[in-house]
Amino acid sequence: MAGQTGSAALTMNAPAADWVIEAEGLGRRYGEHTAVAGLDLKIRRGEVFGLLGSDGAGKTTTLQMLAAILDPSEGRATVLGYASVREAAQITARIGYMSQIFSLYGRLTVDENLDFFAALHRVPEAARAERKARLLAFAHLERHRDRLARFLSGGMQKKLALCCAMIHAPPLLILDEPTTGVDPVSWREFWNILYQALTEGTTIVVSTPYMDEAERCTRVALLHDGRLIACDVPGRLRAGLPGKMYELVAHPQRRALAALQRALPQAAPYVFGERLHLRLPEGGGDAGEWRAALAREHVQLETVRPIAPSLEDVFVALLPSAAAAPPVAAEVAAGAAGPAIEVQELSMRFGKFTAVDGVSFAVQRGEIFGFLGPNGSGKTTTIKMLCGLLVPSAGRATVAGVELGADPRALRSRIGYMSQRFSLYEDMSVGENLDFFAGVYQVPRAVLSARRAEALALAGLAGQEQRLVRALSGGLKQRLALACAVLHEPQVLFLDEPTAGVDPLSRRRFWELIGTLAERGVSVLVTTHYMDEAEHCHTLGLLYNGRLIALGSPRELRAGMRAGEMLELECDQPIQALALFRNEPGVQASLFGDCLHLLVDDAASARPHLLARLEKAGHRVRRIETVPFGIEDVFITFIQMEQARLDTRAARS
Repeated sequence: MAGQTGSAALTMNAPAADWVIEAEGLGRRYGEHTAVAGLDLKIRRGEVFGLLGSDGAGKTTTLQMLAAILDPSEGRATVLGYASVREAAQITARIGYMSQIFSLYGRLTVDENLDFFAALHRVPEAARAERKARLLAFAHLERHRDRLARFLSGGMQKKLALCCAMIHAPPLLILDEPTTGVDPVSWREFWNILYQALTEGTTIVVSTPYMDEAERCTRVALLHDGRLIACDVPGRLRAGLPGKMYELVAHPQRRALAALQRALPQAAPYVFGERLHLRLPEGGGDAGEWRAALAREHVQLETVRPIAPSLEDVFVALLPSAAAAPPVAAEVAAGAAGPAIEVQELSMRFGKFTAVDGVSFAVQRGEIFGFLGPNGSGKTTTIKMLCGLLVPSAGRATVAGVELGADPRALRSRIGYMSQRFSLYEDMSVGENLDFFAGVYQVPRAVLSARRAEALALAGLAGQEQRLVRALSGGLKQRLALACAVLHEPQVLFLDEPTAGVDPLSRRRFWELIGTLAERGVSVLVTTHYMDEAEHCHTLGLLYNGRLIALGSPRELRAGMRAGEMLELECDQPIQALALFRNEPGVQASLFGDCLHLLVDDAASARPHLLARLEKAGHRVRRIETVPFGIEDVFITFIQMEQARLDTRAARS
């Protein structure tokens, strides 16, 4: 693929002084297991370099070798000009490192954590106060400097951990999946801190399971089974994917998917919310072939259009593919007519604090309903009320035909629940976990054998009943947890951030299973922080401060945006251009691979001004054009509008 040659073109001509990291033949073994092998990598000064890969690909091991925490079993690495083995102390003193389990001290305040890391890195007293103030301002933590770290939200903890890693102004930041589980508001603030460091010359190396985050990197490397299989600018990786991508809207959707899977298995069609995506490899079929396949199945084809592949498409195409789990064989028991979930003015108060404030919505049978919102917005509290775990302070709701509070036992028998932690027992086998949950859900003995077989097929674990759960990959654990949650064939399934930290291939397979369940009549309510994942939902509800502030399909929410336009800018020096627009009135700038995304009020009037600024600063612009809003942009804009309304009301009172 073109990725490797593009990478060489980017890096091989740079002066030696520009290399922050050089690795040759780098490898690491644990006994007979090879975690990383033959890794050749060069990272330039001032890059945002992304490391991608599925569970167990070797990302964390690679970062720990580059951070001089682990010694390689073979090969060598030079970091900031120092040999990673002989001069490890020189490297660790000069870099900022943030692990997945970040090293905050919960019993210390925000201020005390920063002071501790400043002392650890011997930051001069004269510089300490100024650096602390600047980092706290970037992270929006000034008002919380006296709060204990353990009482911060997850997003605040991540931002504080990043500030601690940056307190000594390191020239290199190494971050291992730093934003897993962080809501989009905190995520954007986290990356704004990184953008500021980037414009000041810091080099950033970050591993991530999120493709939208990888799109922000100037280059990305894809690892699989410890080996580098592609490395390039995101745009060139996408452009280098052979074949053509298409987006279809067809009805009924699942029948269309099945027809395409039979007629064109090489196209790997998959559901993407209201649409179907498929990639026709070169010489792998034409439009006439799949149109005929749909017509034979009496599928109505509403729209067809060619689209550019996403970075996730590249990721999935390059990895050796395994067969997706087959659909659930059993039919879901039919419920009563009407919505599967109906919520009217539901509220929950804890003393004087209102966690959920008059929320109303409905979820239809077979619908996938996405619940979005920042940490603390009321998503989990709402789910707990709908599961009968909390008694509402006000309002009413009906779930699977049962009114809340009327018959808790009947409600439990009709719903399934899967938490972010999967609720599996790590020291038990796959079969023992299934048997345990079958007992919890009181699955009748007469159907237990058939349900167990279906669950194993769903999880892709048929024949592996004796494997311990702790030995499974994250993706397999995820599918097993889903299988356990649907053993009793619930009418309504609640999923609370079920894919946090899971790689894109496992995430795509998981959503294929969710689509199958929805097609069979299961109603799914899912909370997520992953914005591309929101596109898989039929309807989205956006919670903020306990209130439902937006409701509709992804298409309807994007179409309803009236908060400016998005420009995509491609120029010769995107990082320097980012610095140029950091404090520009009326412009919100962010890095998007080797381009900038600029949110402006009006694209036509803003374009000449932006081009003049770039020309005056000596930039060469290759392209500037208006692009559609993403769901993340919609999410952030609705929250900003709601916060502005709250601020105005507070000012008047």
